[in-house]
Amino acid sequence: FEMPGLLLDTLNGQQGDRRPIWLMRQAGRYLPEYRALRESKGGFLELVYDSAAAAEITLQPVRRFGFDGAILFSDILIVPHALGQDLAFLAGEGPRLSPPVTPDLLDRLEPDHSRFEPIYETVRRTRADLPEGVTMLGFAGSPWTVATYMVQGEGSRDQAATRLLATRDPGGFSAIMERIVAVTIDYLAGQVAAGAEAVQLFDSWAGTLSPSQFERWVIGPTAAIVSG
Repeated sequence: FEMPGLLLDTLNGQQGDRRPIWLMRQAGRYLPEYRALRESKGGFLELVYDSAAAAEITLQPVRRFGFDGAILFSDILIVPHALGQDLAFLAGEGPRLSPPVTPDLLDRLEPDHSRFEPIYETVRRTRADLPEGVTMLGFAGSPWTVATYMVQGEGSRDQAATRLLATRDPGGFSAIMERIVAVTIDYLAGQVAAGAEAVQLFDSWAGTLSPSQFERWVIGPTAAIVSG
């Protein structure tokens, strides 16, 4: 770490002698130390909500490879979980959210924003133990991608159910997106308050949208989050 704060400096537009390095999904199953910790702790969601374990997982690749940024170990579906959907990760099948969200159901969900607290504690713990000059990175899912899971109740190849809802009931779908945007602003602000030095949005499923849909359901909500 010969240049303290290299990643943060680069994000602020300063050119250094080398490019900062960090990887999407930086912490995870490719690391034997991660696999050992997960085996001792149980399922994926249990790890995410165990702040001490999640901080350790966030730090593992930094220790091993000397990355310039530490990306918070968490999941984009913490937002719908906090909005009131039940969340489970099934072995070999991936995440399941229930009940699948419709515009009519949205207001009947019971939000529990206390689910963010363990994530904030992970940020605090990680930030306290990071080597000097390593940037603490927080994240959330981009609203379109989060919505695809909320509406479908699970991942899908083409996000057909969500695209159909957005086409047939754009007003109702807008209400879902607005709720996700508002909670995501609060969630990312909480990460910053806990010690995240930069935050990012992951949008995994924007590739199935037309240009006009991309403007409405990706660019618009992202701009709203940045503004917020």
